Amino acid sequence: MRGHGVGGFRRADWVALGRCQLVGLAGFLVVGAGLLAGGALTLLPLGIGFRVLPAAAGLLRRVSDRYRARAARWTGRPLSPPDPLPRGTSARRGSAAILGDDGFWHDLRWAWLEPWTGGVLAAVPLALVEYGAFGALVQPFVWRRLGDGNWYAFVPVTSTAGMLTALLLGLVLITTGLRLAPVMATLHARLTHRLLSAPRTTELTRRVARLADTRATALDVHAAELTRIERDLHDGAQARLVALGLTLDEATRLLGTDPEAARTLLLDVRATSARALQDLRDLVHGIHPPILTDRGLADAVRSLALDSHLDVEVTVDLPPARLPAPVESAAYFAVSELLTNAAKHAAATRVDITLTHNATHLRVSVTDDGHGGADPSSGTGLPGIRRRLDTFDGTLALHSPPGGPTTATLEIPCASSSPKTSSSSATA
Repeated sequence: MRGHGVGGFRRADWVALGRCQLVGLAGFLVVGAGLLAGGALTLLPLGIGFRVLPAAAGLLRRVSDRYRARAARWTGRPLSPPDPLPRGTSARRGSAAILGDDGFWHDLRWAWLEPWTGGVLAAVPLALVEYGAFGALVQPFVWRRLGDGNWYAFVPVTSTAGMLTALLLGLVLITTGLRLAPVMATLHARLTHRLLSAPRTTELTRRVARLADTRATALDVHAAELTRIERDLHDGAQARLVALGLTLDEATRLLGTDPEAARTLLLDVRATSARALQDLRDLVHGIHPPILTDRGLADAVRSLALDSHLDVEVTVDLPPARLPAPVESAAYFAVSELLTNAAKHAAATRVDITLTHNATHLRVSVTDDGHGGADPSSGTGLPGIRRRLDTFDGTLALHSPPGGPTTATLEIPCASSSPKTSSSSATA
């Protein structure tokens, strides 16, 4: 349940109103940075602008970075920042590099739009609350001194009835402003998210570079996996099968002279064949679990939940058609790794797993009640998941404050492909 603040209003409303006030005050800094950068551009023909532009662009970038961090906190969605501002060996070369940087022009466009968009969005709830406070908190005490020309909005405040009407109108305006504040703060955060995310050219360049890196990584992983399979076959099943053949030869030789010894050797053959079969099953399971092939992602994740000693709840909303097999495999092993992390490192007791799919993306959310503080750059588990997802241009977002809870959200671009049926829209 949401907490309540002063007068029964929700605390979230007051927090949002404070954010609107912060946006309004910070707008002056944005205007100053934008005017400084714009002034440097106008001074370029005089030569002075070449000395001023690098410092002005740096100030504008620091201001925009602060807004990016704030928008990420308010929306819960990280922004993709532009590339760092280019530098030159001299003021003229540095300015020339900045003029050719898409990120600078991206920031400058935002700085010129922010006072109009953010200023208006923040001003509406603030104006309603402040004007409402004047009607509800000031008019009842000063209306007798202001005389016959005292009006509050459309209400003449010249009598007790007029004062009470102004008081009620003020309370309505305060309530409206507080209810409107979260909407305006959210709209501003979303607009900032869109305006300050890295330019499309930068995103495309990064995507191409990331895909090239993940392709090379995938090839290396594939080669390493083939080597591992070959080694496991050689040291495991193959060695047992060779021993099985030698034991069969010995048992055959003893059948005529020592049937009891031959019988003992045949029992050893049966045990060895069972171990070889288990080795092969373990090897296949590590490559692609049979339940994933036969039943699909939903039932495979439920199987992981049943095998875990944690209290795991799985909520599934997937289409009847099967997802591409590589995508299902990536999601399955990612969930398996996250469950292991929750039990081994986070000291969790409960995990909630949600699988959903829209027209283009598979989304997997894993939340545990552990102690939090997970570092996505440490160890091999989370970086391994990220490398696995990078192959599909997928993403891993981790929210793990100290004290928990920890939420890992995976998104993999994909579409339903196979007409095979799969259990979906159910809760385990």
